[in-house]
This record gives sequence, structure tokens and C-alpha cells, in this order.
Amino acid sequence: MIRSRRTLDAGAACAAVFVLLAGLGCGADGGSGNDVPGYAGPVPEVETPLPTPPTDEPEVDETPGPVSETPAGEELPAGVPLDPPGNEDDGETGAPTPPDEPTPPEEPPPPATTFVEDTGVDCAVPALPNGNLPNNTSLPDPFLGLNGERITQKAQWSCRRQEIKRTAERFIYGEKPPRPESVSGSVSADSITVNVSHQGRSTSFTVSVDMPTNGANGPVPALVSVGNGFFGFSHNNLVRDTGVAVINYDPYAVGSEATARNNKTGAFYDIYGAQSQTGLLVAWAWGVSRIIDVIEQAGGEVLLADAMAVAGCSRFGKGAFTIGAFDERIALTIPFESGSGGVPIWRGIPGEGAQSPGSAFGETYWLGDAFGAFTNNVNSLPVDTHEIVAMVAPRGLLILDNPYIANLGPESAHVAALAGAEVFNALGVGANISYHSAVASGTHCEARPEHQQPLRQNLQKFLLKTGDAAGSIVASGSATGNLGPFKNWETPTLE
Repeated sequence: MIRSRRTLDAGAACAAVFVLLAGLGCGADGGSGNDVPGYAGPVPEVETPLPTPPTDEPEVDETPGPVSETPAGEELPAGVPLDPPGNEDDGETGAPTPPDEPTPPEEPPPPATTFVEDTGVDCAVPALPNGNLPNNTSLPDPFLGLNGERITQKAQWSCRRQEIKRTAERFIYGEKPPRPESVSGSVSADSITVNVSHQGRSTSFTVSVDMPTNGANGPVPALVSVGNGFFGFSHNNLVRDTGVAVINYDPYAVGSEATARNNKTGAFYDIYGAQSQTGLLVAWAWGVSRIIDVIEQAGGEVLLADAMAVAGCSRFGKGAFTIGAFDERIALTIPFESGSGGVPIWRGIPGEGAQSPGSAFGETYWLGDAFGAFTNNVNSLPVDTHEIVAMVAPRGLLILDNPYIANLGPESAHVAALAGAEVFNALGVGANISYHSAVASGTHCEARPEHQQPLRQNLQKFLLKTGDAAGSIVASGSATGNLGPFKNWETPTLE
């Protein structure tokens, strides 16, 4: 049985009723829904330049690579309606098959918070863009489906999100495979071990756990802190003091920066091959998803799988952003000063003086191989990072930024937050996104006092369930983005 915050709340309610009505009994149970189709396999390779050694101030390498036209999951012809699966007809007249006898009213659709890694995995996705992509300085319309029609209902967002996910995998990140054939492991108050087997290959990795310091006992919520050292999340002590455990995730065990793009290493590449076209950001996301799998299997005796956050700074902020966007089981995502390849819109980076797309691609293989074709022409990308922001909706997103380092692209990050917030607002969850860059100090990845209150409020709201503070978008006056020049679409009122 999976113990979660939902089952604990149910048990508490039952106990209260028991006091009033002797003899009344109740129980709770839960489960997971992670059975998804098998991985479609690697995509054709794209020749790309070898990376330059990682540096804090990398040299710009803007040499484009060839366009990659590779498959990415199930694709259907353009024009297929963007509707959730399940509207089958009789195959002849186009009308629904009449029932043999009267049927009871249909059950309401499952809520958007269904606890699975990817709620839209069964959506019918039309063909992805290919061929000659238009040069478009405006941000792509996040509400416009691949079939050429805009969504009109909140219930359509899950499938529209799936379209964005697969487009981003094809052109920016590389594919994130679904859950492998076998995932097992163990969870304790000190560590989590993950064992993975898939199609004859196997790997494993371990992460350490630091329990809360405020006296809270398990099961407790947890925050996955990506990386350590200078780029580690500097607010881990605050997190533990708030009653949330910290999972210390070494992303290099899953995808290492120490090797070349054509010889990728780490647990992810043990399974999917050193020639995989998937970059490190999605590889790191895959690793966290497997950690959540194991926490679910453990039954919630120590950590709560349905009350988890992820955070990281700089390159690990890019990782945290991607991890949270690509796994819907993560309740709160906290990218901190993520820079190019993270939150900032690609279309804004060249004009702001941030790390160039070519430099971000060449520094190491954070991004998928196919992105090499766009390093000198990001305006032809059919997707941008405001849509990755939107992929987090309706869950919690707290973006922490630094207005003093132009190389991080704070103005472009602000624009991404503003544009992504349009999706949050249309879904009726505008209070679930925050952006903060109004800080006094410019030291990279520093634990700033201005971040403490929004961090606590978000932990209380999305993990501890003890608060309900509305999110806010507060940018520094010295690095304020302007959405207007990038937005040529209207935000719809979704029913």
C-alpha cells in the first residue's frame, strides 16, 4: 500500500468521525499508474561539434549542426482533433455506438492531479513540425495545437502539454524514455537505492537523505536538491527547518559531464547507450523519476512520493527546471539562476547578451544533439521555454533569479515567466507560479534573505499543505523583461 498525504488525511478524518459515531470504520489505500508504453528507441544521430571543457565563462561556439529529422513517439497525420483519448465511434457512420441497454451516467473525468509521471502519454499527437521551419521572432502560441486549432477547454491541456513535450524533446532536449521494464530499490531515513533493468541492460545509483531538523518524523515531504558544492541549492537548511527532507541527488551519477557528446556516460546512458541523442538535462530528469518510482514502491513509510519538490542552481537549475517540467508527480519546481538552457527564452537570449545558444550547446551536452541545428537560428525553433514553464502547470513553480549577471539572461527569464503565466492563468491556477529577481546581492547561487519568505510559502503550500499564499511575479527594476514584442497571440478563456 502506498502511504501518501492523501491517505493520511483520509485516516485522520475517519478517526474524527469515529469519536462521534462509535463503531464506524474506514480505511484508505492508494496506488500508482506508471505503466506506460515501451521506449521507442534511439533516434538517428546528428553530427555535432565536440564540447569545450566546462567553464564558468565559456567561449562562444555558434557553429550550427545539421537539422535532425527524427521520430519522437507516436505521430498521427495533421488534422487529428486535439481531444483526450476515449471518444471512439462505431467505425462506420462516425456516430457513437449505441448501447444495448440503458447505461448509468458517465463518471466524471479524473482530476488533472492524477498521480502519474505523464498524464498525456496516451494522447493522439499529430505529426510534429519538420522540414523548413519558419523564422518567427514571436514566441510560439502555447494554446495552438499541432492540428492548427487552439484549445478551448481546460480538459484539453493535458494533450496540448503532451504535444509541447514531444516537440521540445525533438528539437531541444532529446527524448525522455518512459519508465523502464524494471525499477526497484530501497528507502531509508539515510539513503535511497535505485536499481533499473531494461531490455537486457541494468544500472543502479544511490542518493543520500537528510531528514528534517524541526522534529518532524516520517513520512515527510522531500525536496530533491540537484548537485552540491558551489552550484548546490543554498537553501537546504531552510528546507529542513521547515519540515521537509532533502534528497541529495548527484546528477553526474546519472549523466556525467566528463565525456564527449559522442561518448555519453552515466546510469541513463548505461541503459540507452553512449550514442543516445538525449542530453544531460533530460537524463537527469529520468534519474529523479526513477527515485520517485522507488519512493512510491516503498509505501510512504519514510518519504511522501506525492509531496515532492526539486531545486538546483546554475547548471543544476537548468536540471531542476527540466526535471519538474517532465514529471507531473513533482508538486513544486524551483529553478535558481538557471541561465541559457534553463528558464530564459531562446528568442531573447541573443539580444540580451546572455550565454549564447552555441556556447550553451558546446559547453557540454546539457541539450540534445538535435539542438545543434538551431544555435545560430533560435527563431526557427517551433517551441520555446515559456512552453516548458507552462508544462509545469497546474503544479507549483518558483523561479529564483539574479538581475546582476547578464550572462544568466534574467530579462529573458522574466519574459518566459510572464508568457508561461498566461497558461497558468487560463487554467485558473495563476496563484501557483512565482518569479523573484528583486534581490540586493549579485553573488551567483547565494542564499539570499529575499528568497526565504517565498520559499517557505511555496513549501507550505505545495508540500506541507499548511498554507495557501498566492504566487507573485516580482522582477528587479534593473532586469525587467518585456513580453509585448514576443507575444502576438491572445490568451483564451478556457472552459
